[in-house]
Amino acid sequence: MTLCVGALVCYALLVVVVWFFQDQFLYFPETAAREHIAQAASQRGLVLWPSDGDNYYGLVSWEPVVPSKGTILVWHGNAGSAIHRADYVQRLRNLGFRVVLLEYPGYGARSGKPGEPSFIADALQAARQAREEFGGPLYVWGESLGCGVASAVAADSELGVQGAVMITPWDRLPDLAQSLYWYLPARWLARDRYDNLANLHSFSGPVAVLMAGRDEVIPNKHTLRLYESLGGDKRLWVFQDAGHNSWPTAPNASWWAEVAEWMSRPRTSVP
Repeated sequence: MTLCVGALVCYALLVVVVWFFQDQFLYFPETAAREHIAQAASQRGLVLWPSDGDNYYGLVSWEPVVPSKGTILVWHGNAGSAIHRADYVQRLRNLGFRVVLLEYPGYGARSGKPGEPSFIADALQAARQAREEFGGPLYVWGESLGCGVASAVAADSELGVQGAVMITPWDRLPDLAQSLYWYLPARWLARDRYDNLANLHSFSGPVAVLMAGRDEVIPNKHTLRLYESLGGDKRLWVFQDAGHNSWPTAPNASWWAEVAEWMSRPRTSVP
């Protein structure tokens, strides 16, 4: 009996620890001074955007594409910062797109606390400013955690997002958490939800889903559940031998052009 009571107490303590410290399990920001970020960006041909004021939303190329096929807003995964995704600019700019690498509150040189409420509110503000400054068409691109942010922006019909790309996405974060931490009531402990299923349910634009066949972080069933739930124009790319962080990023990888062309081709059904 004493052993059972002790085990229950330890389990309860574990649940309490997970509840209070779950953000430390989900967010891994890398921070730096604004001057350092600006210098690192400059070395990669990027500038802080917008350039005025004390804050910034992300990074853009200092030589915009003219004419442009549109603007792609990119939200990265849960680790590092936007400067580590500078390769996106080269890959997509070469295909004729303006690229904005968005930074999360609490990441890079940005103030704020990581979390779904702050991420989504900030992303919507950034998307509104990008549309006002750059015009359309506007596309969203998410990577892992960033899919939850990108899909929330796509769900805002006033922004008129024309297409979405989801790299290694999940369906709902609480469902993913329950799969990974089956021994905990993780579905009910998760405060942040990042519900891609709900966000993309009524999105009328095309959605490209890219899945790593050997994803060790997001089991394929969660990515496929999202893909199968999409009722509109959709297409699935599978990197059969890739893991969550080892999908092909080489500039000459054919999927970059395939995805960009498919996402941006004219469709009469997209507003």
